[in-house]
Amino acid sequence: MSLSGILKQYWGFDDFRPLQREAMEQVVSDRDSVVVLPTGGGKSLCFQAPALLKSGTAVVVSPLISLMKDQVDALRAVGIEASFLNSSLDRTCFRAVEDDLRAGRLKILYIAPERLVRDDFLALLETVDVPFFAVDEAHCISMWGHDFRPEYRALRILGDRFPRTSVHAYTATATAHVRRDIARELGLRDPAVLVGCFDRPNLVYKAERRSDRMGQIRSILDRHPSESSIVYCIRRKDVDQVAASLASKGYRALPYHAGMTDEDRKENQEAFVREDADIIVATVAFGMGIDKSNVRCVIHAGAPKSLEHYQQETGRAGRDGLEAECRLLYSGGDFRIWRLFIDEMEPEAREIALRKLNDMYAYCTGLSCRHRSLSVYFGQDLDQENCGACDVCLGDLKLAPEPMILGQKILSCVVRLREMYGAAYTVQVLCGSEQEIVKQRGHDALSTYGLLEDERKRSVRDWIEQLVDQGYLERRGEYGVLGVTAAGWRVLKGEEAPRLLEAPEKKKPASVARAVIESWEGVDNDLFEKLRGLRLEKARELGVPAFIVFGDAALRDMARLKPTSPADFLNVHGVGQKKCDDFGEAFTAAVAEHLQSSKESGAELA
Repeated sequence: MSLSGILKQYWGFDDFRPLQREAMEQVVSDRDSVVVLPTGGGKSLCFQAPALLKSGTAVVVSPLISLMKDQVDALRAVGIEASFLNSSLDRTCFRAVEDDLRAGRLKILYIAPERLVRDDFLALLETVDVPFFAVDEAHCISMWGHDFRPEYRALRILGDRFPRTSVHAYTATATAHVRRDIARELGLRDPAVLVGCFDRPNLVYKAERRSDRMGQIRSILDRHPSESSIVYCIRRKDVDQVAASLASKGYRALPYHAGMTDEDRKENQEAFVREDADIIVATVAFGMGIDKSNVRCVIHAGAPKSLEHYQQETGRAGRDGLEAECRLLYSGGDFRIWRLFIDEMEPEAREIALRKLNDMYAYCTGLSCRHRSLSVYFGQDLDQENCGACDVCLGDLKLAPEPMILGQKILSCVVRLREMYGAAYTVQVLCGSEQEIVKQRGHDALSTYGLLEDERKRSVRDWIEQLVDQGYLERRGEYGVLGVTAAGWRVLKGEEAPRLLEAPEKKKPASVARAVIESWEGVDNDLFEKLRGLRLEKARELGVPAFIVFGDAALRDMARLKPTSPADFLNVHGVGQKKCDDFGEAFTAAVAEHLQSSKESGAELA
């Protein structure tokens, strides 16, 4: 069978997503590879589908227990023999999986890196047929990655112990530096490096200053009633406060953080996955092990410490390819908190972390397209002028009046300071600070001293970051002093005007993203809700998460195509043969009942 035939029979997909076929072909041809695809880009299929063409059992390295379970449940649901080995299994179950491995009954085995590199397990693998190793979340091997895990470094032994077996690394967030680290640390041999487009056009990115935390969070969640949402907080105490506040207002919200017992964390996570809770409020400890496809909203109630973390965490939204809202609520206090953590790091790690934190601040305060900013950070660009899916391109952000004059004041101050100071000190001068250091240096006598004394310091700092983001200012040298670029001199000469944001209190009403409109086109909303109920019923009967039965994309396609026969049902996006056999009768009956009910209602109205 061909790769496309496998894709259709088991997963019900007619086409490959970008770079999927190329990534699969590296596995089939036994060439080592590094594959970078965005979350929701079909990364897992890149090693799952080829495993069915190869003899033996493919071994997948995965970092978290819950992720392994979700992946294995999903594989079994489409008729593929898969299992996992981790500490959640008792001795009897563990031995049963090992027996299945020895007997060749498994096509895919998931395992944690610590267990894989144990001598006894490596010895077991040397007695069975392993066609390839797949290392998921491979950025964990790099100190430049956002979730460095020392235990991943031990995976280099795979090349030594299995010199004829290919190794494939997969991740959703890796800069060029991290990609080189992955290949080097894993000891890959002449690997193919495939990098997909980092942009997720179905995600609607918006960032705003945090002023009324709970009011802002509730306003966002109210746009997603009964839909799965994640609220990220920096500190555990914030998680507890936000979760309790939401629950007191009737939201089905639960907390999740490392300060809770393992049992309570597991119980809350499973409630969210089963859809017994709509909202999980969490620290970054939550999410890496969640394969839930229908998260419609991710809120950051505090700024993350890097754009890698932000990309990874927002990537948990819209994995099914449908629209999802990603809202970032930030304040200057968030960055002060992160700096306290960073100050405790070793010098090399501290330098990396501070650089990443500064990039995060520039993103929060920037006025460039959010999709483009994230793509550029990861070494790519977007051709389109307007993404139609961020606050900047949707026109939600109100621009400051007379931006050229405002920009000239800031740029002039940088020039008067001889381009020798950073952003924080420049703000002090522009706002007319009475600090002794300003007077000692004679900067209170500059013509630009106090030019913006009527503005809040945080607004002036944001405008400086916006000028940096748009290329009118740049940071130079080890200490990041501000310098005026060629474009900045054009502003000073009145030849060009920057775009600067007005105070956040004066924003326009939010616009509707193009992705939202397109994903609901032709969908019968009433039928969709009925099918959601049926999906949850079937999931509970089977004891699996609802998205394992069908993702939201499949349900919307059903509510669009309205299939009433098995043949029609197989034309639905995401319906393979096994799912047609398992669920086709129930879902086509629900569609037929809805159509009959609608027909009768129409006759009564006529």
